[in-house]
Amino acid sequence: MDADVIVVGASPAGLAASRVASEQGLDVLLMDKQDVLGENTHPANTFFKGMFDRAGETVDSSYVLKNLRGANIVAPSGSYVGVESPAYFLDRPAFDRYYIQKTRGSGVDIATSVEAYNVLKNDEGVSVSTSQGTFDSKLVIISDGINSKLASLCGLSAMKHPDDIAWAMETEVEGEGIGEPDMFEYFVGSVAPGWKSTYSPCGGDRATLGVYVRRHGRDVSSFFDRWVDKFKRMKGLSNLSIGEVKTGGDPIATIPNQMVADGIMLTGGASGQSGIGYSIHGGKMCGKVAAESIQEGNTSARFLSRYSHRWAKEYRTEYYLGRMALETLRKMDDSEINSMMEVFKQEDLSFLQGSSLQKALQISLFMLKKKPSSLLGFSAFLRNR
Repeated sequence: MDADVIVVGASPAGLAASRVASEQGLDVLLMDKQDVLGENTHPANTFFKGMFDRAGETVDSSYVLKNLRGANIVAPSGSYVGVESPAYFLDRPAFDRYYIQKTRGSGVDIATSVEAYNVLKNDEGVSVSTSQGTFDSKLVIISDGINSKLASLCGLSAMKHPDDIAWAMETEVEGEGIGEPDMFEYFVGSVAPGWKSTYSPCGGDRATLGVYVRRHGRDVSSFFDRWVDKFKRMKGLSNLSIGEVKTGGDPIATIPNQMVADGIMLTGGASGQSGIGYSIHGGKMCGKVAAESIQEGNTSARFLSRYSHRWAKEYRTEYYLGRMALETLRKMDDSEINSMMEVFKQEDLSFLQGSSLQKALQISLFMLKKKPSSLLGFSAFLRNR
């Protein structure tokens, strides 16, 4: 065997899975097709502290460009709801390098410029066919993002709703004072159907603008261009400097489906796990179960399903509620969104406590008390479109 565990893809989830498995005494090989890690990064560059808390991670100041108070959710009319929760704007390359170094420090062997072509089971374990030859292991973890083809080659249906990936475009912009606010802004409605357009201040005269769009194909450039033009008008910035545009995807509404097979595990975007913090947590769960399976000499799908069960206990309800909310949002027109947002205008939502399900029930009771007719907006979820 070249390793006890081979991890394909140095995503946040892949790095976390590698690190945890290595810390449990396993010989781990992490391979990635990039020549240099930490340079060609995913556009995602923000997260909330609560997500890291759940993952058991401590935020390190070395990769934080700006601390923020939370986010404003902005309706098409311009009215908004402020959600205060400590958040961060990342120097994403520095963030990736921090976790790459942490993973190497745990003893993981990291190989770059290695592209994985297929994963094949054999009598001894699992082999990975790559651009640099074939590597053998007892277990393979696939963590190479939402564009991964390895899961389907292994016969796994990774996501329940793969057509609902939110395809993204994002760029850094420069303009006088646009990096100074201390709240993200997420704009919903026709400006970015099915999810959001974003304005993320990162200090001084710098910020990022992005769109995350569902059900309109992978090319969302028309939405991106309209969002940049709208932002210029809103902020009165005729001379906005626009940097390199990055593309990617967010599986926020896809729902993880098959996460394991005999000798194979999926984690991060490859399995429909959305968000940096949540993906790291999923990777850590994956690495822990991988270690348990090697130590007990059992890499069957039945044994590895411990990972699926642990993930479901922690996140299944949250993901299903999130999908319902985003599907409702996608099917509502701008006027319906404006009407619903008015219910929360200038309201203090700090009363929301507990699990995602408990918060959803609290919001419903709040809407029922303040404006019963506003609950009719949720009927949009039942529309066939």
